[in-house]
Amino acid sequence: MEKQGCVYMSPSPKELSAHYSYADYLTWPEDERWELIDGVPYNMTPAPTPKHQEILGELFRVLANWLKGNKCRAYMAPFDVRLAETEIPDSGIDKVVQPDISVVCDPQKIDNRGCLGAPDMIIEILSPSTFKKDMGVKLALYESSGVKEYWVVYPLDETVMVFLLHNSQYGKPTVYSVPDVIPVKLFQDLTIPLESVFR
Repeated sequence: MEKQGCVYMSPSPKELSAHYSYADYLTWPEDERWELIDGVPYNMTPAPTPKHQEILGELFRVLANWLKGNKCRAYMAPFDVRLAETEIPDSGIDKVVQPDISVVCDPQKIDNRGCLGAPDMIIEILSPSTFKKDMGVKLALYESSGVKEYWVVYPLDETVMVFLLHNSQYGKPTVYSVPDVIPVKLFQDLTIPLESVFR
């Protein structure tokens, strides 16, 4: 990490091979979005497309409205999720992600900096630039971290893959497409119609 005057700079291409922690992450420019997976920084640019934002908005609206009065809460990106135990200092945390939507049911995991620990449910909306990361690195990360339900949304073909955690592993995903209605396994009686998500 380089420092010019009093301004901290984000990692240069050469520095991306180094191992970083959440303490480093906190010094990076606030107008840039990064994720940190096993100490490796991933740039979150370019900005999401309008379709991505429309899908995100509808999924968040349905979840947030349904969760009113519930101890669980839905959070929309940008929202830092530190996948670590509470006793680890910032310098020891090397996994920080910004899922499109995080649902957290343990209020003690929420603090002024986001979520410390695994959310109960995560939704990621794919783009060509995030496909490999969301379906490879993040799938393994969310599985090992104990995320109970992981949705991967494909805007281009209007499908959703749902991974459920059983015995600490994700089984074969269930694939949904329009006009399917997806049951949210985390919550009894909550379903989300894909007609409204992809309209």
